[in-house]
Amino acid sequence: MALRGNDRDGGELPNREASDLWSDPAMVGELAGEPALGVPAGNNSVDAADLVEGRELNENPAKDSSCGNSEGEQQARDESDDRPSRGFLRRHSVAFVIALIVLTVAATAGYFYWDYTGHFASTDDAFIEARQFTVAPKVAGNITAVPVTDNQHVEAGNVIARIDDRDYRVALEQAKAQVAVAEANIQNIDAQIAVQQAQVAVSEAQVRQAQATLQYAQEEAARYQDLAKKGAGTIEQAQQYAAQLHQQQAALEQAQVSVTAAQRQIGSLSAQRKSAEASLASTKAGRDQAQLNLSYTTVTAAQAGHVVSLAAAVGQYAQAGTALTMFVPDEIWVTANYKETQLDAMRPGQPLTLSIDAYPDRTIHGHVASVQPGSGTAFSLLPAQNATGNYVKIVQRVPVKLVLEDPPADVAIGPGMSVEPTVRVQPEPSLYERLPSLSEWLRTHL
Repeated sequence: MALRGNDRDGGELPNREASDLWSDPAMVGELAGEPALGVPAGNNSVDAADLVEGRELNENPAKDSSCGNSEGEQQARDESDDRPSRGFLRRHSVAFVIALIVLTVAATAGYFYWDYTGHFASTDDAFIEARQFTVAPKVAGNITAVPVTDNQHVEAGNVIARIDDRDYRVALEQAKAQVAVAEANIQNIDAQIAVQQAQVAVSEAQVRQAQATLQYAQEEAARYQDLAKKGAGTIEQAQQYAAQLHQQQAALEQAQVSVTAAQRQIGSLSAQRKSAEASLASTKAGRDQAQLNLSYTTVTAAQAGHVVSLAAAVGQYAQAGTALTMFVPDEIWVTANYKETQLDAMRPGQPLTLSIDAYPDRTIHGHVASVQPGSGTAFSLLPAQNATGNYVKIVQRVPVKLVLEDPPADVAIGPGMSVEPTVRVQPEPSLYERLPSLSEWLRTHL
């Protein structure tokens, strides 16, 4: 509350708040009728009652408002309450503009990011795979050499281990000797067949000779029989030539039997030759097996790859089938377990990029090879049985085979390593990718 009064000389006191008056001892004394230091005493227009009243008004604004000024002061307070709200934007206009710009840029960047990521499908549930296998010898023996070491890269045909081959060389020589014996048996039978064929020819000649002699005997017997009937010859001569005829007939039959026997002997020898040929084939198979066993003493790489977990050592006795080392071929791929909700636009042949966790600074390109027709759990050892018990639907993961087009050759990459592939499922460019061409168009036409 402001108090106004007259000083002792009749002048007006300056407007001051009651609280200021109470805090000024000189003013308090002057208002109370006591002269202040250095001020002459005189009439004072403000007595103690007025001072007390002014103090009460200062302490209780409600009493002051009840003295006829309530409506004006209430309007002044309302205007003072509205003044800060109307001036907030005016006082913080720069901050408001900056916030609006930041919000606009953030919303635009968010939309660009959402549109860009919608063209790709990525997952961190992906691993490198290969058809690794164990390398084992096919024959038993002592290992005499291991010319490779752990994690070494070898080409197809490179030697991994050697087994003592002396026993297998002896077995090969024995097999070769058996082959020679079988071949000699066949040659012997061939010679016998040739002799027997000559014997058949001799027997056939004897048959022809017997046939000629028989014909002459038949003619002689018939003539002397006719002479005996006419009385020109004797009965004794007719009987003699008749007996010769029977002898020649028997000789012809004997010659014919000899031919048949000789021909059948040739058939027997031909059967023996077939048996000898089978024996020769068997001995040749044994020789070839011995040759293979000798070659098996040198264990080589069937294809290019890396030797992993080498267990072979010189002097070790290796049984047939004993694992000497693990082998990882150079042909590798990635199996990415995508969620089934990510496969809507994924097709074989789509390009991709991937990063290997072990080498995050390298970007490898590839493409989608195939999508497995079924989830991973469907082909597990114990597939899920959703027809029994309570069922809670969860998103399944489906293995997708990804082929690498430019795998790095200067670093070690093998099965089990984690990768993060990103497949481009939408071939058309995103808004972010169109910005360079749009900028070029604007630069050309503006």
